[in-house]
Amino acid sequence: MTVPTTETEKPTGRVLAPRIKGRLQQFLAFGGLIVIFIIFTIASPDFFTFSNLTSLLFSTVVIGTLAIGVTFVIITAGIDLSLGTGMSLCAVMSGVFIVNWHLPLVVGVLLAVLFGGLIGFINGVNVAFLKIPPFIATLAMMLVCAGLALVISQSTPIYFDKIPAFSAISTGNLIPGVNFPNAVFILAAVAIIAAVILNKTVLGRYTYSIGSNEEATVLSGINVRKWLIVIYTFAGLFTGLAGVMISARLGSAQPALGSGYELQAIAAVVIGGTSLFGGKGTIVGTVIGALVMSSLTNGLQVVSVPQEWQSVILGVVILAAVYTDNIRRREAKT
Repeated sequence: MTVPTTETEKPTGRVLAPRIKGRLQQFLAFGGLIVIFIIFTIASPDFFTFSNLTSLLFSTVVIGTLAIGVTFVIITAGIDLSLGTGMSLCAVMSGVFIVNWHLPLVVGVLLAVLFGGLIGFINGVNVAFLKIPPFIATLAMMLVCAGLALVISQSTPIYFDKIPAFSAISTGNLIPGVNFPNAVFILAAVAIIAAVILNKTVLGRYTYSIGSNEEATVLSGINVRKWLIVIYTFAGLFTGLAGVMISARLGSAQPALGSGYELQAIAAVVIGGTSLFGGKGTIVGTVIGALVMSSLTNGLQVVSVPQEWQSVILGVVILAAVYTDNIRRREAKT
């Protein structure tokens, strides 16, 4: 049996309404991004410059990569709190593979990304087979990854000074003479691949189906437990990639760096229109949400807002995004 779908049915008002609302949320997020740009451009002439916009895009890469991965999990009505510390652990493992074990660069990067997939796989097993709530399962993994990153690295950063090719993954320039980092191109490629997978493959269809109605998906003959593991594992690959990107950007693997990244990534997903209650979300919206988060942070820094007030403002933005998600959910029920 297959998952029930309305794709072959003639579109009706009831079918189109959720799609229109979903697109509306993306437009609202994009409109918010434009407003942020206008405000900070007026507030400081240093904001809307090529160098600052490049820096803004560069700072979006890590949050955007994490957010793209966790979009799949949140669409299933799950959550992943292990993103930040998992990223740190994968960064440390990239240092172990490449610096300590002297593996070829490509092999070390691939193993670090796959290590992120392993973290996701364990999360998926805990959620799908052990029936541990995603919040608790990934919270426990967050603590495990934080501890392992410190233990494996002996609480000491691992530097890539003698491997400039590794740093070039993030900070190098594909276009000669133009200061535009490779990391931005990698994020764009990752976003396109994730969007195709979410919209055009079985994995994407089952992701939406599980989030929309898990019980109906089970009754339709789909092995939900297996696919949840696949989804969490797939999301974990993005955590691994983010670990590689941030260590390449810094030129070192910092074992205690990732704390807090998971909140920004989840906030970016929600701002972009993905529902915390599952069943709705797009990669395009997530990328827009990540740009909103990085633009706010960058703009507040440019206009010299104190760090403590930056945290307050970002917290308010997250609350507003979640409140908007609640409003959308209530409207959907009416």
